[in-house]
Amino acid sequence: MLEILYQDDALLAVNKPAGLAVHRSKMVANADTFLIDVLREQVGGTLYLAHRLDRATSGVLLIARSSEMAASLGEQFMSRDVHKQYLTVVRGWPEPAEGVVDYALPGSRETGPRRDARTAYRRLSTVEVSIALGRYPQQRYAWVLAEPQTGRFRQIRKHMAHIHHPVIGDCQHGRSDHNRLYKQHFGCYRMLLHAWRLSFRHPVDGRPILLQAPLDSAFQALMQRFGWSLPADETIGVMPTS
Repeated sequence: MLEILYQDDALLAVNKPAGLAVHRSKMVANADTFLIDVLREQVGGTLYLAHRLDRATSGVLLIARSSEMAASLGEQFMSRDVHKQYLTVVRGWPEPAEGVVDYALPGSRETGPRRDARTAYRRLSTVEVSIALGRYPQQRYAWVLAEPQTGRFRQIRKHMAHIHHPVIGDCQHGRSDHNRLYKQHFGCYRMLLHAWRLSFRHPVDGRPILLQAPLDSAFQALMQRFGWSLPADETIGVMPTS
């Protein structure tokens, strides 16, 4: 049963679990369960994805109940009127503590043309754990709020890897040694990237909507272990833009 965050006659939003593919595609050819099929059985009716999340990413996923609503929401995404905020755990302590990664990225094919891509980030908290790995007796990790200002394929994952602070649990762009450390020492087997908040205007009446997806047990356990907390409301929506 999927956790529904919002629903009305025009659209609905769910808290997508990590590891669940959103829909059938060549990228998830080995998957046998898809969120859109599970949701259709749960709520009934015709559903249209308004955007996508990677299979390994959790959090807010927006779905339209008609093609017209999907097109209207799609226009908001294309015009960058949708505000997205992600929470993630990365290797190391990003410096500066707040900034923008401005680095062009290709699409799903690495050999394809690169397009402009920008991700604002803020380092919320840090931790140093006394576990030896390689030549270092201790390991550093950071709790980060990320806001993609464009919508490229795996943008946050690629941008954090580009600045040498990859997302923990990212098998494609991360560090396998640190991913193993989280499995062995913290019992965490998921990629630590969560689509936390999504704000947009309702396609019917234009009213502002803010959706927030709770963190799952794996994330919450790490937050408790490291003494981390969610960002305060006053820090939201003031990320740098250039």
